[in-house]
Amino acid sequence: MTEAEVLAEFRASDALLEGHFVLSSGRHSARYLQCARVLMNGVRAERLARALAAKLPAELRESIDFVVSPAMGGLIIGHEMGRALGVDALFLERPQGSFELRRGFRLEPGARVLMVEDVVTTGLSSREAIEAVAREGGEVIAEAALVDRSGGLADIGVPFVPLIAIDVPSYAEDDVPPELAAIPVTKPGSRRA
Repeated sequence: MTEAEVLAEFRASDALLEGHFVLSSGRHSARYLQCARVLMNGVRAERLARALAAKLPAELRESIDFVVSPAMGGLIIGHEMGRALGVDALFLERPQGSFELRRGFRLEPGARVLMVEDVVTTGLSSREAIEAVAREGGEVIAEAALVDRSGGLADIGVPFVPLIAIDVPSYAEDDVPPELAAIPVTKPGSRRA
């Protein structure tokens, strides 16, 4: 899939939003990619996951034991990536503020994990999720995401393969431009109330 085709999928599902948004990272942006909307259609979600799986190097695809994704944002694309790769897909939750496996999910010691996210902005959630997998006995060997909006700056600590990279500026709370600050804030992500 080309970048234009991926963005067409977002536009077709009204998932490319404009306004003033607080991202899950806490940063502010004038554009937001609502991956839940693009993934709400199973056929579209499968198509995007297959395209993302195809971007992974063959030797990496063949060495994955599990897909793990952080809930909420990564849950659907993680499940679809598990299906595309033919491996089980687990997800992490934050019942006490830190990621952990629940619902009877477990990893065997040394299990090779592909971390899957919807959007990466700073890499903070990714790093927290990777630490959780290590506590559970697994080893994250790479991360895949639908969208890299970090400008290539996210420090994840493992090889990172996004389906597309989008350069959309984001701002710290104390650095929001006046024209953006004048627009009412929306917090569409799952991490902040």
